Amino acid sequence: MRLFCALVLALAAPALRAADPAPLDPRGLPGPLVLTGGKDLPTDVRDAFFTLAGKDKAKIVVIPTAIATADDAKTTDPLVKVWADLKPASVVVLHTRDPKKANDPDFVKPLTEATAVWFANGHTDRVLDAYRGTLFEKELKKLHARGGLIGAAGGGNSALGTLAFAGGAEKPVAGFGLLPGYLIERKDQIVGAIANNPAHVGVRIPDGAGIVIRGRVARVIGDVPIIVCVAKGAGKPAANEEYKAGSLIDLCQLQRAALNRAAKDSFPPAKPAEPEVKKGSLVIVGGGGAGPEIWKRFIELAGGSDAPIVVVTSAMEDPLAPESVEEKILKKFGAKNVTALHTRDRKEADTPKFSESLLKAKGVWFSGGRQWRFVDSYEGTLTAKRFHEVLARGGVIGGSSAGASIQSEYMPRGHPLGNTVVAAEGYERGFGYLPGCAVDQHFFARKRTADMTGLMKEYPQYLGIGLDEGTAIVVTGSVAEVIGRSKVAFYDTKKKPDGDKDYEEVFPNGKYDLKARKPVK
Repeated sequence: MRLFCALVLALAAPALRAADPAPLDPRGLPGPLVLTGGKDLPTDVRDAFFTLAGKDKAKIVVIPTAIATADDAKTTDPLVKVWADLKPASVVVLHTRDPKKANDPDFVKPLTEATAVWFANGHTDRVLDAYRGTLFEKELKKLHARGGLIGAAGGGNSALGTLAFAGGAEKPVAGFGLLPGYLIERKDQIVGAIANNPAHVGVRIPDGAGIVIRGRVARVIGDVPIIVCVAKGAGKPAANEEYKAGSLIDLCQLQRAALNRAAKDSFPPAKPAEPEVKKGSLVIVGGGGAGPEIWKRFIELAGGSDAPIVVVTSAMEDPLAPESVEEKILKKFGAKNVTALHTRDRKEADTPKFSESLLKAKGVWFSGGRQWRFVDSYEGTLTAKRFHEVLARGGVIGGSSAGASIQSEYMPRGHPLGNTVVAAEGYERGFGYLPGCAVDQHFFARKRTADMTGLMKEYPQYLGIGLDEGTAIVVTGSVAEVIGRSKVAFYDTKKKPDGDKDYEEVFPNGKYDLKARKPVK
């Protein structure tokens, strides 16, 4: 259920806009988080925390500092009992109001040995005032970095985001940043904060609700839905969205959506560039197995059997095979100089040595799999720049399925949680070798015509291209030649439908002028 809250946002009190957060590592958080609303601890939240903490091997550190009476054993004893009743290896309380003591190595020693930390519910400012910028915070982050679990309730979980509310103020302050780009709260004030900090994602976790975060995926648990809040931008209104128990959320997708909404050059543009490949060629295949004609054409455009060809295999799921199917097929059809390129580490992709093979490459082939993995690995890196350089010096870029959609400016089906979402906000921008177009694949085989119709209604500025399986377009300049065994659909919203079809079909040996948006006779 989607609830638009533009009026609420417009009336929200003004607040200082924080600097845009660093993007969440696509590989996800190093350790898990378990967060809940506050007053009561739902059973499934308790059980999830204890399981991830290590069960009978768990060494749990309880932080009661958010509570006003945390110095009193009457307050801390029940907090310890909740976990001690489950019979972990140990449960200890760690608490101070003095930042100097929080810098004492002896004080923070329990964190160095813990498998899990639990922040009790209370006021966030008490936690941040005592621990932010201290050795405690450093050791907390070290624990998380080595895979340790952090759990929190209410005001405790608010401290874990990049931004946090403190002392009931409308204006958020810096949190511990264990969940980069996120602001966590259980009250409605989060709506105004996100309006004034649109590059952040707001997560409201009411009493009775909870989430378990592992890697980059959050699973909703508890008896009450959580609410995700994003600000307006990129032509979209501000919105709250409810997620009930059992729902999965990809944190990178949400953060990318927020960052795009906040950007001055948000995507997609109202008027994209003309669809033209000014230098080099593209071979874009609809998946389902390319025939000999397609592979031979790619090798020919690369310069023949001796041409250096790089296969980018990162769309596939880990662990990758020692040699990809694409590498084997290219060799089968005569390519003698084939190498693979793969990483999940964006920093590595930004180093000159990693993509050195692209400096001499005359052909690049993007594998099948999931196109969002290409984006996560290479977008904005030196490697991505070198992909474009291969084309700019007259080379050829090819790819099938995921390797097809990544080539277009608009990238359909980029949602990390499944390929049924055609317009996945945050994962809509492809690598743009084919400007002004949105390329979908497995088109007629998987009955995706209606999906493209919907996409064209949302983004009529694009030329939609639906590639069937075993079929490719070879693009040189602004002309797409169809080769293979089936057909290609071209969607132009400026044209009136011909009969019951809102697209034009072009069959093998036919050509289509992408700029003129009409078949070549």
